[in-house]
Amino acid sequence: MENLFDLTGKSAIVTGASTGLGQGMTLALASAGADVILVDHVPSDETYKMVVGMGRKAEQLVINLMEDGAVQKVVDTAIAAFGKVDILINNAGIIRRTPAIDFSEKDWDEVMNLNSRVVFFMCQAAAKDMMKRKYGKIINIASLLSFQGGIIVPSYSASKGAVAQITKALANEWAKNGITINAIAPGYMATNNTKALREDPVRSKAILDRIPAERWGTPGDLQGAAIFLSSKASDYINGHVLVVDGGWLAR
Repeated sequence: MENLFDLTGKSAIVTGASTGLGQGMTLALASAGADVILVDHVPSDETYKMVVGMGRKAEQLVINLMEDGAVQKVVDTAIAAFGKVDILINNAGIIRRTPAIDFSEKDWDEVMNLNSRVVFFMCQAAAKDMMKRKYGKIINIASLLSFQGGIIVPSYSASKGAVAQITKALANEWAKNGITINAIAPGYMATNNTKALREDPVRSKAILDRIPAERWGTPGDLQGAAIFLSSKASDYINGHVLVVDGGWLAR
């Protein structure tokens, strides 16, 4: 049974690997045996040291994914380091909190660019290598707001809705090529993106009151899902959005 989840010999790319959910999923893949390219706009020194400490190979790539040529550079770096791309986790993302009536074009474009446009083209670039071997695992990070509208985050909601649909559309086209494309939709997680919510006593209480698990999620809560969707155990799962939310959507 353990062989179903073994990632020994696999090479992975994780975007947004420096902290939070990205760091948690990176460490999960490394713990299962994968070597990892750590991609972020800031150095991932802490993550890098932990991955290497597990006996895995790691490379850091500090890059702005919204710049021209950045996406291809990420994939080229992975191929140069490990010879192939087996796993891609599209985790990098941003959020802007402003009432819709006041939302700026700049904030809209930046969020949509990183959260959906970059996700699509990262999938495309990685898939071109995966198709050579008829094997690949792509995990996009969606959100509860792939299903719900949210409050004062119109571009984030739109971008995460797009992530869910991109995931399904690519699964329809690429499943025949041996590539699985799924998404994880985290619930309310204790990360930098939710700092403002957790520090607002009214909003924090309202959120916790609805979560059956009665707590905020942690990066560790995504580790099992990340390993599962990166491994042989999920070979016949495609186009699925896996919610990891402590029961929020069931409420």
